[in-house]
Amino acid sequence: MTNATQAYSYAGPSTLSEGHLGLSTSGGRTATGFTDHPRFFSGLLTQAAPAAAGLLAVADVALARYHRPQPGFTRDPVVTCGGDRLRFESFSACGGVYSRLDVLGPALDGEVFDRGTTNVDVNNPLREALARVGGRDPLHVGVGPDEVTVTTLDGAVVEKKVPLPARWLRGFAEVQVIAAGFDLRAELPGPQAVRFLRGLPKRASAEVWAVLAGRDLRVSDRQVPGGVHLAGVGRLATMMPLLRFVKALRVYGPADGSGAGAVELELPGMRYTLALSPQTWRGFSGEGAVLDDLSGDQVAGDADLVGVLLNFEPTLELGVLAERSGLTPQRVRAALTQLGTAGRVGYDLAEAAHFHRELPYDRDHVAALNPRLTSARGLVEKGAVRLTGPDSAEVTTGGGVRAVRLESGSCTCPWWYDHQGSRGPCKHVLAARIAAQEVPGGEPAATVPDLPVRETSR
Repeated sequence: MTNATQAYSYAGPSTLSEGHLGLSTSGGRTATGFTDHPRFFSGLLTQAAPAAAGLLAVADVALARYHRPQPGFTRDPVVTCGGDRLRFESFSACGGVYSRLDVLGPALDGEVFDRGTTNVDVNNPLREALARVGGRDPLHVGVGPDEVTVTTLDGAVVEKKVPLPARWLRGFAEVQVIAAGFDLRAELPGPQAVRFLRGLPKRASAEVWAVLAGRDLRVSDRQVPGGVHLAGVGRLATMMPLLRFVKALRVYGPADGSGAGAVELELPGMRYTLALSPQTWRGFSGEGAVLDDLSGDQVAGDADLVGVLLNFEPTLELGVLAERSGLTPQRVRAALTQLGTAGRVGYDLAEAAHFHRELPYDRDHVAALNPRLTSARGLVEKGAVRLTGPDSAEVTTGGGVRAVRLESGSCTCPWWYDHQGSRGPCKHVLAARIAAQEVPGGEPAATVPDLPVRETSR
């Protein structure tokens, strides 16, 4: 599996001393351009203890590998300043848990210098200091190098080079696409929220569904329509230190109770969200949710157009972007998916809206991270697709002829039989849909391959 190497270069270590939290930043893109050490914010966190505990929770997820734990992962959280809020994000090394702390306007009192996204240094001494923060007194925070005590001896800096597996970036893309299909399933006030989380099975690998029962949540050991799937309840562990601050709990998921699920804690002036993949061994990068939106010929161009309209807004409205770009809402949604695969778009469940952030990946790198889509385009280029009707096609490969239904996404290949569409469309369905888009007027046109195409990855 392809890995990218991410180099973090900090002007100095992040520190917490005498009521001052200095978060050192690495290179990142801002509203004013790329900056080696951007400075975003200086002021007060009006709720010190929950903010410190929330930041530590995000950092803990960044270090965690929930499936087959092993040491050695040192990724740093991502922070985005959207003007009226700070968003801290991380993804587990196993690709199955996404976390985010949204520090909102009521919890911030200070000056915003710029908007943008970067990594922040969270070192072991800082972790120990964050764990000791108590009470609800304000804490001064600076996000940027001017607020950090910089080591000046010999111009020393803090440098980290870490591998970011392909599944890590694909996970960021899959989470925002999957989450956009979630609905709010239940909401509990603080005391009930604490009781629910503390009442979950003690076995970390337990798989349950959170089901609304009257005004409370109960736990079921089987899939229930309207329930929220929580696979591996031990992956919610970073929420436990936050329970003393909880004002409310919300659970989100698809209507049929299948697939992934998310839990959100409302804290004083902030929110902490965890999204869990469908199984502990299965990362979000295997879901395939982005592939349909990425398969259209015009998506890349639309993404370029929509991308230039983004300016680190805390929420992105489809209608506004459609009006400004001249595209339909459907095309804007597909463009946001494309932007998400480059780490440029996330999704906020509480506000049911996308938000803009930037991660350091380009479109060429993204294309390599979607081998199924690459294989599908290869099949089309080699003439392996024959459209046999408005909703049907045959795709010829070295493994035989695959019969495809375009609308339902069904196929006669082993991939479809194994997953029944639960992990996105197979390469044959994608190839057929791409070929159908290329036919003028939408009428099927037969394409017959000269030679069988060798079967590769599904």
